Amino acid sequence: MDLSPPRHHSPEYDSLLLAGPRLSPLKQAHARLIVAGHGHSLPLVTKLATLAVAAGAAPYAYLLAAAHPSCDSFMLSSLTRAAARRGLPGAAIAFYGRLLATALPFSSYAFTAVAKACADLSALRTGMAVHAHSILLGFGSDRFVQTALIVLYSKCSQLLVARRLFDAIRDRSVVAWNAMISGYEQNGLAERAIEVYREMQVAQVVPDSTTFVATLSACAQAGALDLGREVERRIVSGQMDVTVFLGSALVNMYARCGLVNKARNWFDRLQERNVVTWTSMIAGYGMHGHGHEAIKLFHLMRREGPTPNDVTFVAVLAACAHAGLVSEGRDAFDSMKVYELVPRAEHYCSMVDMYGRAGLLDDAMQFIRDSIPGEPGPEVWTAMLGACKMHKNFNLGVEVAERLIALEPENPSHRVLLSNIYALSGKMYHVEKVRNVMINRRLKKQIGYSLIELGGTAHLFRMGEKSHQQTREIYQYLEELIHRISDAGYVPETDSVLHDLEEEEREVALRYHSEKLAVAYGLMMSRGSTAPIRVIKNLRICGDCHLAIKFMSSVENREIIVRDKHRFHHFKDGKCSCLEYW
Repeated sequence: MDLSPPRHHSPEYDSLLLAGPRLSPLKQAHARLIVAGHGHSLPLVTKLATLAVAAGAAPYAYLLAAAHPSCDSFMLSSLTRAAARRGLPGAAIAFYGRLLATALPFSSYAFTAVAKACADLSALRTGMAVHAHSILLGFGSDRFVQTALIVLYSKCSQLLVARRLFDAIRDRSVVAWNAMISGYEQNGLAERAIEVYREMQVAQVVPDSTTFVATLSACAQAGALDLGREVERRIVSGQMDVTVFLGSALVNMYARCGLVNKARNWFDRLQERNVVTWTSMIAGYGMHGHGHEAIKLFHLMRREGPTPNDVTFVAVLAACAHAGLVSEGRDAFDSMKVYELVPRAEHYCSMVDMYGRAGLLDDAMQFIRDSIPGEPGPEVWTAMLGACKMHKNFNLGVEVAERLIALEPENPSHRVLLSNIYALSGKMYHVEKVRNVMINRRLKKQIGYSLIELGGTAHLFRMGEKSHQQTREIYQYLEELIHRISDAGYVPETDSVLHDLEEEEREVALRYHSEKLAVAYGLMMSRGSTAPIRVIKNLRICGDCHLAIKFMSSVENREIIVRDKHRFHHFKDGKCSCLEYW
């Protein structure tokens, strides 16, 4: 029997199309089907149930499928796919379960849909069962199923499995390449994402806008400005439609790669901007210390743009913290209630950070006591501890550090900060005690590195780095640079070294920090140029390096831009854009 809908749609089918994905009209159309004697027409009920899912009424659709005496594979597969597309992953898995229970035949798009649903929920165990089931039924080498599984394993941080699946696909579509690039980028492995993009170029696969969105996000994360510019050229020369997603990615890439004016140019050119575009631009201004510009844009967003979300407020509060705009930060925090947004840990943390950077330690502590419900999380106390260190309030710093260690005893960075505070206050006995605890518990501080990109090649330096092929020349150039800035008035901040070394030994330890090596290499390799030096550091820049690079920018007459863990520092003519709010 032919179960497909008639070529000339029946009035009942037309009534379903007219109802569309709206539940009340669909129920009326369903009643008409029953009255007209078509209540068991499989094509009509399939269309009805699929539209019900599109309307967000998955339970109603499930009842329609469960009640139908001839429910088939096509119906349940269609419902699985519709639920996955509608953003109802739980419903998609339920429809898949119904298909499994009825022992009906499976199709590749049922597996593709349920794998997407598992990815959306980060449901690794269920996803692994789906993967095993797909192999059992002979869909293990289907490239659409494999691509959906790459997304699933990437979302669940199982990148080795995702990469094995990717490598096993013989004829990779652009969607498979995009899934692997996005998988690495979303898991913080930007360099690997960029490698896959380069492999895609070698394979001569034509990228699409999704490729460029993922690659630009990786460039933003890694600070890969040269590649970001290359992608922009391809977008412009190919006259590609700059969608809101592609536009937001360009804004974010330029903001996070240090060209905030270029980011604003793209922002102003976009025909459509969503909340991500606005938030990226506000965050970009904040990272560069342009707090007033961030606040101006936020007010414009409130008047003319989309409704700010909780991430927007994190960006605004961070911008206020990095520019000392305490009054503006308070107003922004208070305005969250206008949008019925409940502050999260990030908002509380940003407020404490704002008060702390401005030296208002009492206000910060009062905010913690009066405004944060329940026990403050470790991120709040970390911000408070950083402020105590910055403003040399050692007694409060020790109290805060001990609270932090009680909350997260195995986090080495808290003990390093406590050790730092003891060292700055001259309590070397306590420094030794903290260090011994770390040794006994095998707690190691995070290793710092700095990265500089020259001619499209990234050069990575760690403290005392000697593996670079030009090590001898770099060290020699840095020595000359230190002598020149010392003549200009630079005196090392030996408090930045936390070991009880002799003064001379401390200076040597400071000299070969990764930031200084990266900056020296950049200056050495670009003698005669006036282009800015751009360095990325994975941790917060140390006080001595901050001071030294100020002097370097002056004696070399060059702009030096350092992106550290928290913000951008634009060093020029012996000054830094951060105005010491870092």
